[in-house]
Amino acid sequence: MGTTPRLDPALATSPDEDASRQVLGPAERRGDQVFRAVSRGAAQLILLLLAAIALFLVWRAFPAFQANTASFLTTTAWFPDQDPPVFGIAALAFGTVLTAAVAMVLAVPVGYGIALFTVFYADRRVGAAAGFITDLLAAVPSIVFGLWGLAVLQPHLGGLGQWLNTYLGAIPLFRNDSGLYTKSILVAGIVLAIMVLPTVSALSREVFVRVPATHVEAALALGATRWEMVRASVLPFARPGMVSAAMLGLGRALGETIAVALVLSAAFDVSWQLSEPGGNTFAANIALKWNEAGPIGLSALIASGLVLFALTLAVNVTARAILARRARFSGGAA
Repeated sequence: MGTTPRLDPALATSPDEDASRQVLGPAERRGDQVFRAVSRGAAQLILLLLAAIALFLVWRAFPAFQANTASFLTTTAWFPDQDPPVFGIAALAFGTVLTAAVAMVLAVPVGYGIALFTVFYADRRVGAAAGFITDLLAAVPSIVFGLWGLAVLQPHLGGLGQWLNTYLGAIPLFRNDSGLYTKSILVAGIVLAIMVLPTVSALSREVFVRVPATHVEAALALGATRWEMVRASVLPFARPGMVSAAMLGLGRALGETIAVALVLSAAFDVSWQLSEPGGNTFAANIALKWNEAGPIGLSALIASGLVLFALTLAVNVTARAILARRARFSGGAA
């Protein structure tokens, strides 16, 4: 009585793999393997670069951590080159986050609105022209935005600051006790909003274009208005992409340097009053202090850059987690 030979599980293949091997020749299989190896190597290289950057920042920041005589996380002063050194990132972190928050509050709704208008409301030619003009803002150098904010926006923003102080002064964000409306977080936030706007608008527009036409046509065929169609068919499908667009815009707002340095007064204080002079950010402080800093000062600036690196990484990881969670609930892929 014969026995049936048993197939080694390691050599077993699925029907799909057998079919692919019948379709693809040896050359195609080798090309697929090479492409897979190159792709995997590129992904691993990115991780190695991130790890190398983090290690470099930690290594160069370590002397500042050793020499500092104050709390690095809670101190607002910045005197790394005095004896003894006293410096901290409290004011820098506060200014960076608050400036970026103002920019996102202003830019994200406008960016989404521009994208919806160009895709679903405007005539084809008008939408293409509007999208092209919006994308052109991304090609303007940041120093041009900074000079415009310094020479044009700031002198004409006093009226808005006075109006906010008069009618909304009960809210700390809009109160101004000094009566001065010069370099402030409000000016920097508006400049950053204009710089972030092309990123949010362009990416959102690409997401809206990829909404299945059958969803849009079905909603309109059922008698939905254009806004009801957008709300019921477009936004649920495009929400992960919209979150990605906002997070990429936030990443640029957090790391912008020259434009912010020109429109902020570089004060190391923590103040919720947006229209009063003051405020500082990680990137602007590094740009302004680098040439005049001593050995410990340079190390302290690198330490602040390490914090900015960690903050930006945390923002991107959070965005990815939101997208993955959304994909699990919707049954799609992130």
